[in-house]
Amino acid sequence: MRNSYQLDHLQYLESEAIHVIREVAAEFERPCILFSGGKDSICLLRLAEKAFRPSPIPMPLLNIDTGHHFPELNEFRDRRARELGARLIVRKVEDAIAKGIAVPAPGEISRNRLQIPTLLAAIEEFRFDACIGGARRDEEKARAKERFFSFRDAFGQWDPRNQRPEVWNLYNTRVNPGEHMRVFPLSNWTELDVWEYIRKEKLEVPSIYFSHNRLCVRRQGQWLAVNEFLPPQPGEEVRELRVRVRTIGDIISTGMIESPADSLDDIIAEVAAARVTERGARADDRTGEAAMEDRKRLGYF
Repeated sequence: MRNSYQLDHLQYLESEAIHVIREVAAEFERPCILFSGGKDSICLLRLAEKAFRPSPIPMPLLNIDTGHHFPELNEFRDRRARELGARLIVRKVEDAIAKGIAVPAPGEISRNRLQIPTLLAAIEEFRFDACIGGARRDEEKARAKERFFSFRDAFGQWDPRNQRPEVWNLYNTRVNPGEHMRVFPLSNWTELDVWEYIRKEKLEVPSIYFSHNRLCVRRQGQWLAVNEFLPPQPGEEVRELRVRVRTIGDIISTGMIESPADSLDDIIAEVAAARVTERGARADDRTGEAAMEDRKRLGYF
């Protein structure tokens, strides 16, 4: 009798991602995992666990804290790192501002752009030669241009025209001193794949992903969470709504979506029926047609 062994869709994506993570461990001296506590980086940690267990994850976790994070996200980030016994490195944008590393523009409220110099300073401080991130090609058109191994020059910048071929899963990982790679094991995953993997692996996610009541203000065509950094302006519409987030970023730019989804099954059904990308609710991506690509060229995640 001939035995056949075939991987299902999630198993194939998992195997591919684990291969990429192990390639990083084999080829680079000082890699790290960019961990925000969001759904994609939660999957990354599970994949890293599977890649190296029973040994601990052999690289630290790096988080750039804007100071405008949702409290639920930071609590989850710190607790998850403790549970894994992983080394968590946090570098704060406000410290980078105080040191002159990051310089806010006049009137600039969002700290999204200021994450770039903060991240590049952390990479230089710890001499990281590879940073594993949870970006996916389906998120945004600039990210669709990325390869698994995305080369960054000595200034931490990305040139979409200077991407290395990745033929037959063979990767050119060579970097000179001062250069580094951004590595994206989830490149071929979709938002739906991420949620189905979270359900399959029974992974915990921050509560903000599930439906909850929150006071929101209507601004620039979307609902934003009312908070100390984003008080309502006179004349703006303010409501208490049943909402959740699809993607988490800066608290003043993360759009809330009205949703009754309070379980993984509900979220998966909602995402399967959605016709708008998850980053359609991020105000920082609405500043221009090429907003994400412009930030990535400067060193963004």
